Amino acid sequence: MIYTPLQPENFETELEGKPVKLYTLQNSRGMTVRFTNLGAKVLQIVVPDRDGVMDDVALGYDSIVGVMHGQPSMGAFIGRYANRIANGAFTLDGVRHQIKPNSGAHVLHGGANGSRHRVFDVMQLDGACAHLALHYTSEVDGFPGKLMSRVIYTVTEDNELRIEYDAACDSPTVVNMTSHIYFNLAGERNIRPETLLKHELMLNADTYTPVGPDQIPTGEIASVAGTPLDFRQAHPVGARIDAATTAYEPHTGYDHNWIVDKPAGQLGLAARLSDPLSGRVMEVHSTEPGIVFFSANGLSGTAPRDIGKGGVAYTARSALCLEPAHFPDSPNHPNFPSTVLRPGEWFSGKTVYRFLTGP
Repeated sequence: MIYTPLQPENFETELEGKPVKLYTLQNSRGMTVRFTNLGAKVLQIVVPDRDGVMDDVALGYDSIVGVMHGQPSMGAFIGRYANRIANGAFTLDGVRHQIKPNSGAHVLHGGANGSRHRVFDVMQLDGACAHLALHYTSEVDGFPGKLMSRVIYTVTEDNELRIEYDAACDSPTVVNMTSHIYFNLAGERNIRPETLLKHELMLNADTYTPVGPDQIPTGEIASVAGTPLDFRQAHPVGARIDAATTAYEPHTGYDHNWIVDKPAGQLGLAARLSDPLSGRVMEVHSTEPGIVFFSANGLSGTAPRDIGKGGVAYTARSALCLEPAHFPDSPNHPNFPSTVLRPGEWFSGKTVYRFLTGP
């Protein structure tokens, strides 16, 4: 075996008065997904290369201790509000809500008590499907009302990881959810910038949302044409990555939101990623209007935070995330698709990571 086998006993503990465990989903073709219910974090995705060799293409940790001391978003299902809310504040129905900041002056990925830090209840429906539920109250951080959310992980016979999610509330609020898996299609022992930057990426997007200081959207919708953000035709991730910075970003690299070219609310192709080394290909299909491409700029190989399975050091640009979602800071931009959820309504969405092989 060329990837690290995860041991269930290394993930068994109790947090928030709930059991934490390792769960496994698998199809008849050998595709395997392993996750923990702490943050619904996907820790391992095993898929074949062009020669049928199985390897792990997702970054993660090999114990619950590693998960707890690692990157908090790695592999996580993100809620109640994915990405940023500027200054931690928004006004809804004439009422201003102040959320406790956790990223400088702003709120990132749901704040300090977002779903990535919470223990989900799990019911494994069968060997290829698991139902995760999270019922929690966020008034302590300033989000209005109670939110009940659910996510279903399924591995299909078409080598897909399907992530379906929904939520309901007891008072008007805002909701935005995404999956934050870090990918390197070259496999576990090849997780380094030299392989990732050769991956070829296509983003099905003509436009994006420019940002200002602290990567907060300006509210503009801009064309990707003539910019380093133009991935309408597939090309290597590293080809223009050094030009993707702005005067406001603390790092050089990609961490932007693209507007997917598809009918609103319908499942459609958002991105296609291919690795010339292994021949692995991943398509991302989603119902969401946007997709964030993040080139793992903040990884540094620092222990214990960035030491993953098999002792592999996760360094900057050694992986990437493709995160379908609504736009960052949508509650403060009326021209963005709404993220408002009201009692009696359901918030719902679907993301599909489909794994194929090419030449």
